[in-house]
Amino acid sequence: MWNVPRFVGAINDPDRPIGVAVLDRRARLNSANAAMLELLGGGPDLLGTSLLELAEFADAGLQPAFERALREGQASTVRATRYKNRAGKELLLDAELHPILSADGDVHEVVLLFSDVTAGPYQAGRAAMFYQAFLHSSNAIEITDRDGVYVDVNPAFERIYGYRRDEVVGQRPRLISSPKTPRQVFTDMWAAISDPARGEWAGEIINVDRNGREHPVVLEISGLRNAQGELAYFVGVATDLTELKLLQLQSIRAERLASLGQLAAGVAHELNTPLANIMLIAESLRRRAPSAWVSSRAESVMGQVDVASRVVAGLLDFGRYHAPLTESVELNPLIEESIRFVRGKRPSGVKVVTALNTEGLSIPANRVQLLQVLVNILSNAYDAMDDHGQVRIESRIDGDWVEIAISDTGPGIPDAVLPHIFEPFFTTKTDGKGTGLGLAICHGIVTGHGGTLSVRTELGKGTTFTVRLPLVPLKAGAPAAAASTPISSAHRPPRVKPRTASPRDAHPRGRRRSAVP
Repeated sequence: MWNVPRFVGAINDPDRPIGVAVLDRRARLNSANAAMLELLGGGPDLLGTSLLELAEFADAGLQPAFERALREGQASTVRATRYKNRAGKELLLDAELHPILSADGDVHEVVLLFSDVTAGPYQAGRAAMFYQAFLHSSNAIEITDRDGVYVDVNPAFERIYGYRRDEVVGQRPRLISSPKTPRQVFTDMWAAISDPARGEWAGEIINVDRNGREHPVVLEISGLRNAQGELAYFVGVATDLTELKLLQLQSIRAERLASLGQLAAGVAHELNTPLANIMLIAESLRRRAPSAWVSSRAESVMGQVDVASRVVAGLLDFGRYHAPLTESVELNPLIEESIRFVRGKRPSGVKVVTALNTEGLSIPANRVQLLQVLVNILSNAYDAMDDHGQVRIESRIDGDWVEIAISDTGPGIPDAVLPHIFEPFFTTKTDGKGTGLGLAICHGIVTGHGGTLSVRTELGKGTTFTVRLPLVPLKAGAPAAAASTPISSAHRPPRVKPRTASPRDAHPRGRRRSAVP
């Protein structure tokens, strides 16, 4: 016998109206409640009609369930079946068929229950969809209660700020707040989201991760209301602007470098002629000196001209942009040559390690210029270490590019210095030890090859410079590739006229000293 108390409980459930019908062995509606008639899409005229005659009954897979209930005398269930009723309305129904047995054990009638679950699975599916969006969003999402205590955060929040979810839940947003965000901003924020008429706020603030690194973000906060319409939770979505801000800064630096390149090239060009004249006068004075003292002073002047000439040469190299004359250069021998070139400068306590994964690889490059880049970066790596540590040179192929990474175990580059390292005349070396043009020239050479020069550093652990070059030649007139990090500012200084005079050109004997080596 069918479970009558369960049947009575089902039809009396006010939150879940159930359609109930009693079917004979030919599935004719002997009786049905109003909810059943509504779900079937008809009225009392359906009484006496066999459901087996309704196509929608068979389409929903209910006919086999009915026949099984008759044959086996056991209850049969069909979950979330699609049912398009006679009124054309599409529903999702849970159907239960319960046989009623006669005294001799035969199935006499079947009780059919219909439960409309159309909204249930749909809402559950939407909830699952939104939860997946919460988990996989690239933006940091945080949920707080009405008092501002964290209830949940997504994996992007953990990745950006460096805190685990279990470390954040129960804390307040001041965990990641930066003192650089004015207090008035937070006052206005809480006033807006606490206002029942608004319940939302959007603006730009600065947050910090667990290592103290700042993250400028655009934060959008929306209130979630309970059944009574009261603000119960707040959802905050933070879009990290760190990369965007760095790209904006990179663009500004690129424009500044271009202007500096134009100015430097013009100044260097104008300095060549007076330097040539000074060299000629000093040489003439040295040869006609009435005493050894005058001769030595003339030699000193000529030595200072040599110093000035190196600065002028650097200015011209920095400001001059010409597509490099390239040839096929085998990379590994060039790297090994750069190591040998600076071997005499290497302190005895510094170890050099290589990991060259470019055996037999040749790239289109200007051999002399690329050697200059590698030697300069290696020299800086040696200078950065206090006579002990390790320099690692690694080469690898990355798709259509080759990368040469030179790493040292020195003290790293301070945050205040890092944005300026590719700027001309910027140097951290003591007076007389450097002109501040080395890395600026290297950057120009690499971008002239269509590549990028980038830097990654960590205080107390070291610095890595990465030269990234294309494996195919740079087409004539094609723009150099943009730098891949905020520190590598892509720039293309305008061309300058070649110099018209130099001390070597002016001196009748072509002596070895020159204003532009």
